[in-house]
Amino acid sequence: MKKILITISILLLFISCSQRPSKQNNISSQSSESSKPKISDYFPFTPNIRMQYEGIGNEYAEKDVYVDYINNNRIQLRVINPGTVLGQVIENKDGQLRLIASIGEFYNRDDLTSYDNNNPEILLKEPLEKGTTWTLPDGNKRYISNTDVNISVPYGTFKALEVTTEYTDSKTYDYYVLNLGHVKTIYKSNDFTVETNLSKFQKDASVTQTIKFYYPNLDSEKAIYIKEKINFKTNDRLKDIFEKYFKKSPKGNFRLMSNNTKINKLYLNRAENKVYIDFSKEFISEMNAGSALEGLILLSVTNTLGDYYNVDKVYITIEGKPYSSGHFEVKEGEPFYVDYKKVMEYK
Repeated sequence: MKKILITISILLLFISCSQRPSKQNNISSQSSESSKPKISDYFPFTPNIRMQYEGIGNEYAEKDVYVDYINNNRIQLRVINPGTVLGQVIENKDGQLRLIASIGEFYNRDDLTSYDNNNPEILLKEPLEKGTTWTLPDGNKRYISNTDVNISVPYGTFKALEVTTEYTDSKTYDYYVLNLGHVKTIYKSNDFTVETNLSKFQKDASVTQTIKFYYPNLDSEKAIYIKEKINFKTNDRLKDIFEKYFKKSPKGNFRLMSNNTKINKLYLNRAENKVYIDFSKEFISEMNAGSALEGLILLSVTNTLGDYYNVDKVYITIEGKPYSSGHFEVKEGEPFYVDYKKVMEYK
């Protein structure tokens, strides 16, 4: 039963973000007859907002939605519900609103907006008129069933555009509001109904993550760690955050890299369950460390990234080449491994 509920909740995770409109939203009064509404009117890409949804009929139907990235005609959403965190990429292109990617267990902040999908699911399609119909990749039918329906959610009462999806033994109804976005989903199967309804809208919102940073402590011959709360706004790049904190350290300890060092790339290879990080050449040339300190620096980098991405392997390269210094050298693709035997909390 739990698997069924989780599956239903995933069907409810098509959401959008925008500025807050008037509570009494009249579509016909805001759209002139000479101007046809566009997808961007009903699904605007707005940074730094949080949309909270209450769930009815399913413990997994409630959710929080944040905007991680906006890249031209693509938006990356962070969808948090009681069961998981999803990273979703949605594209507005050629008169279609497309779900490009939906990645489960997405607890990091990698940028997914370059994700490729040759057969995406179409969420909404122009013309935004009653009767516009399309077929989903799984063969099911989706269509605009109404353009001026009255709906009520905890956040307010609106006129909305209604999109119906027909499955073999169920239907889903999605409601989009002008200048706000996706505010409501109803899933119906026989006598079973689940709803997701917009309840709160917050501007200037950020996603807060607690990251554990490791640093070398040569006196104890161990790596010490501290926890930092990081507030991410839309388009804040993860590698910039790590670069900032790698260049600082608690008093009396060594930092991980010099001020001139850059992080060129940082990402998780999900297929390999391995983190890739590429530094500029200054990571080695300006390290000025003996073998013991260098080993603790590499351990600190590995443990920091391994903790954040919840993996045990980190592949470190310098300007695209496998790590090689006077003390340490690895082969192509050979990772460093997380090791917690020689660590302690900084106090």
